[in-house]
This record gives sequence, C-alpha cells and structure tokens, in this order.
Amino acid sequence: MITVIRSIEDWNQYRANVVKNRSLGFVPTMGGLHEGHCSLAQRSLLENDVTAVSIFLNRTQFNKAADYESYPTDFAQDVAELETMGVDAIFAPDYNSMYPDSYNYRVSEHVDSLPREGARRPGHFDGVLTVVMKLLNISGARRAYFGEKDYQQLELVKGMVEAFFMPIEIVACETVRAFDGLALSSRNRRLSDEARRQAVIFPQILETAQSNKEAILLLEEAGFEVEYVEEEGGRRFGAIVLEGVHLIDNCKIAVTATV
Repeated sequence: MITVIRSIEDWNQYRANVVKNRSLGFVPTMGGLHEGHCSLAQRSLLENDVTAVSIFLNRTQFNKAADYESYPTDFAQDVAELETMGVDAIFAPDYNSMYPDSYNYRVSEHVDSLPREGARRPGHFDGVLTVVMKLLNISGARRAYFGEKDYQQLELVKGMVEAFFMPIEIVACETVRAFDGLALSSRNRRLSDEARRQAVIFPQILETAQSNKEAILLLEEAGFEVEYVEEEGGRRFGAIVLEGVHLIDNCKIAVTATV
C-alpha cells in the first residue's frame, strides 16, 4: 500500500526508517496526473529502489490567480493511479509547510529564465526554482525526473542544481504525446472537445514550418493566439493560447530556423 505523507517531519522519519541507504527516485508534480507524469514515475521505478512522487500545487509560480484556481487536480485519483503503478510514497505538504517564511526567500535566475515563458509570466520561474529546490532538498533523493515538454524549466533546474552543488542527478525524460501528437499536459483537460481536436495542429506546425515566421503565420491562420515561436540550440519552442488555455511545446529541428 502506498504511503501518503503530509508533513516534512513525517517525511524525514520515512527517509530514516524506510528509505535508509537505498536509492530514492523523486518526481515533483502539481497533481492532475496524466501519462506524462506516470512515465516519469515508471522511469524512476526502473532505476531506483524506492520511488516517491510529490503532489503540491505551487501557487508562487502562477502569475495569474485564475490559472492557479482553475488548475485541474484530483488528489484521490492521483493517489489511486500511483498506487496501481507501485510507487512507494507520496509527499503532499501544504503551503505553510513549504513556505514558513511566506516566500520571503526565493531562488532567481537572471539569464536563461528571461526569454519565452519568463518574459510572459513574470515571477513564474522564481516560483518554480524556489519550490523545486525546497522539494529536492527535503526529498534527499539520488535522482529526480523531469519531462522535456517544459524544456526551459528543465534546463533551469539543471543549472540550479549545478550552481548550488546539490547532490542529486536530474534525469530528463522525453515528452509523452497523445495518439495524435499533442504533448500531454494537465491543462489539456480544460479544452473543449472541439478545441482539443484543433490543438493537434500546434505540434504539427511547430515541427514542419520552414521558419519561425511561417510557423507563427500558420498558427494564426489556424485560429491560435500565438505568444511566441522561437528557436535556440537546435530546438523550436512555441506557446499558444486556445480558449484561454496556455499551451507550450518544443521539438528538435533539422536546420537552424530563420526568424
């Protein structure tokens, strides 16, 4: 039976009495689990003696209160799914446990966090990096697993771990996609059936457009509000808004795109 742990004190006891010297894999999540999250847990189960998943809806990374309030979560369903998979423990703290300082202390990065999501969501990455550092420090894990769909986040977490000499390996896992190619995201649940069918065009255009300008034009013609399409390091990054839902994706590109 899976162990659900609510407090940092109880988590420390679990580490001391159950994990002990065995390898621990850790998957940080905000809940609303889908197959993408589950794939991270499955990877951890293959590579570690013990696997734990955190479920904590971190409001400090939301720059819009409405997005935080509408984030789709179902804790009971998430617990049942993880238990079926064979995950050993869930760490599900509350806000006061994670932020006893009322978020006075935070982690900020001032170069790679500035473009794309950082430019359009002020304070987002401060909230992400702060809570991830807290969770990784609390977990005491040997490895932590992150998906490539949130590629900018993944790179920032890797950079933070290196910069602060944190004794944990960050394992990058490929983006998991639905049968039609749309990257899995908890936000997809907020789309109507019609918008969900429309959304599949997003990754198709992102991957096949000959330039960033062409991708933007095609996405706009398809009815999306385009926030950005940019290329860096052999990847093309895109963000759109559909029915008020913010969707992001990225893909490798064969040649350097033109702007």
